[in-house]
Amino acid sequence: MANNEDIFKKVISHAKEYGFVFPSSEIYDGLSAVYDYGQYGSELKKNIREYWWKAMVQFNENIVGIDAAIFMHPTVWKASGHVDAFNDPLIDNKDSKKRYRADVLVEDYIAKIEDKINKEVEKAAKRFGEAFDKEQFVSTNPRVVEYKAKMDAIGHRLYSSLEKNDLADVKSLIEELEIACPVSGSRNWTEVRQFNLMFATQMGSTAEGADTIFLRPETAQGIFVNFTNVMKTGRMKIPFGIAQTGKAFRNEIVARQFIFRMREFEQMEMQFFIKPGEEMNWYNHWKNERMKWHLSLGIPANKYRFHDHEKLAHYANAAADIEFEFPFGFKELEGIHSRTDFDLNAHQKFSGKKLQYFDPETNESYVPYVVETSIGLDRTFLAVLSHAYTEEKLEDGSERVVLKIPPILSPIKVAILPLVKKDGLPEKAREIFDRLKVDYMCQYDEKDAIGRRYRRQDAIGTPFCITLDYDTLNDNTVTIRERDSMLQQRIPIEKINEILNGKLKQFQT
Repeated sequence: MANNEDIFKKVISHAKEYGFVFPSSEIYDGLSAVYDYGQYGSELKKNIREYWWKAMVQFNENIVGIDAAIFMHPTVWKASGHVDAFNDPLIDNKDSKKRYRADVLVEDYIAKIEDKINKEVEKAAKRFGEAFDKEQFVSTNPRVVEYKAKMDAIGHRLYSSLEKNDLADVKSLIEELEIACPVSGSRNWTEVRQFNLMFATQMGSTAEGADTIFLRPETAQGIFVNFTNVMKTGRMKIPFGIAQTGKAFRNEIVARQFIFRMREFEQMEMQFFIKPGEEMNWYNHWKNERMKWHLSLGIPANKYRFHDHEKLAHYANAAADIEFEFPFGFKELEGIHSRTDFDLNAHQKFSGKKLQYFDPETNESYVPYVVETSIGLDRTFLAVLSHAYTEEKLEDGSERVVLKIPPILSPIKVAILPLVKKDGLPEKAREIFDRLKVDYMCQYDEKDAIGRRYRRQDAIGTPFCITLDYDTLNDNTVTIRERDSMLQQRIPIEKINEILNGKLKQFQT
């Protein structure tokens, strides 16, 4: 575990040193759990957003995109349940004065039991070699079976207590499990209480006449309140989806793990409107489609897993998370939820406006059901970055740090590097740069020895470097170098575009 923690610290340090992520307002000592994206981070973030948008909107003719405002009428949040029920169960340690989410403390305890199971599996795998049957071992080994039963019992009790809002039992569970404060080691806990996560602000010309409105805690409601507008103007037929990306805000008391849990973050959400009764087919469809999207990035399948919810939101009849193995363990990356007709019904009731679909085939009107896919853009950024971070020892004994970012997402696609700053090479390099920048995000670099320039490009994840040398002036050829393999190939200048295009396409699925 310590090793993973060290890697995570290196990822955070690398992100700052190479212009991916900076602490916000750093010259004023920063602002807790708020971050700024630097020159390469903003490019990577944009590329992830566009990759998602293409998969959801461009490749699906029955899904369209919108961009709803962050400020919304206050009644939106009353109708959605956020005013009354958007809470986290918090608990304080009296000795360290640190505040924690009570459910996360218990979930971390469950994760430790899961780690024990994984260690038992690893030991058995080494012992039995190729003959090892993991499924059989997990289902029959007495110790593993006992661990799994304990995990299930704790999880069931936690989620049923939260469902009933029995916060006293959540505290009792923490005490019975002898969960200690990670900072002080003390078990001196306060009562558990609920804390609303929405940021409130004032809108109006004077404080007295101002209305209290909220910064949106999710982007989904902007889709629901525009359901009729999009359906009519887009002549949409069910089933159809509405997608949106944008900022959301949550007053996270226990914000931690770098950009994993922030107070200002970005979501990529799609609400898919369907006929009641067909939700489970579409729910399974979108579970599969979304997992395919993640795997298309070239990250191994064993870094992802589904987690089906035991505790369902009051409006849902099915929910699952796609979890990713971050350096700090498997955590939620994306949620797929069958939300039934809760949202449209609630807004119909509170607004007094009909939010229904008229089916011309059956001549009936109904409130559609919804299947939602909701993914955190910042978390996806962190997943890509933490998986990409690689320390390599090379054959000559030297080391390099390389970000093996999927090329389709890389901030800079190609670097143009003249070997020296004289004899017409910079001019020739600029010609190539100007031609390529129309199609690719490029970088021109003529400072330092070529080896150091390669290392710089490796560190920001640039998949291809094009180097010009004296032979270039004679035969119009250049060297193209691949980031991951470091293989170099001599190619004609007129074929650069075609070759780059082919290499980048092979990384898209």
